Amino acid sequence: MRHLLFTNFDLGILLDTESFYSVCPEVLSYHIAKRCKNNIVLDPFCGAGGNIIQLAKTCKRVIACDIDPDKIRLARHNAEIYGVAHKIDFVVGDIFQIYTKLKADVVFMSPPWGGPGYSINKSYSLTSMCDDYFGGGFGIFDIVKTIAPNIAFHMPKTTNILECIWLANGYGKVEIQQNIINGRLNSITAFYGHFK
Repeated sequence: MRHLLFTNFDLGILLDTESFYSVCPEVLSYHIAKRCKNNIVLDPFCGAGGNIIQLAKTCKRVIACDIDPDKIRLARHNAEIYGVAHKIDFVVGDIFQIYTKLKADVVFMSPPWGGPGYSINKSYSLTSMCDDYFGGGFGIFDIVKTIAPNIAFHMPKTTNILECIWLANGYGKVEIQQNIINGRLNSITAFYGHFK
């Protein structure tokens, strides 16, 4: 499993317990990063850095934000192993407090899904995401719309598709991509705005 998350795992990748179940598999991170190719991309919930490493390979600059300084430490270390740390600005901060200071061309986000227990529900609601904050995933989406015109929103495979469509109000369209790894549905990513 660890080599599915990071092909360079044996070179010294560091993960905490939470990161083992929350890091996006590298092959999927790379595919999403190719679609997000742009000048500046922001990941407001970067965790241990799986997505920002791949984004740094396709974008000119990456802003990696996380509220947890330990996650930023892991992300920086892991980005150094991949040789892309010089393209990433690491920010310890709460996106809900600092979003007005941020601007980007693209926001890629995979907010916390609620731990491994999220998968027990047949239909996942965006209201469950970061539910300590007003509006959950809907509130997060409203915030990141002020940061960038293009949003790639990575979420559980059981997410209510109607909620994804509802978020497209004002964008005119949404492309919902099913992410299949080894023949199994892994997750979905909804692309709002202009993507390749």
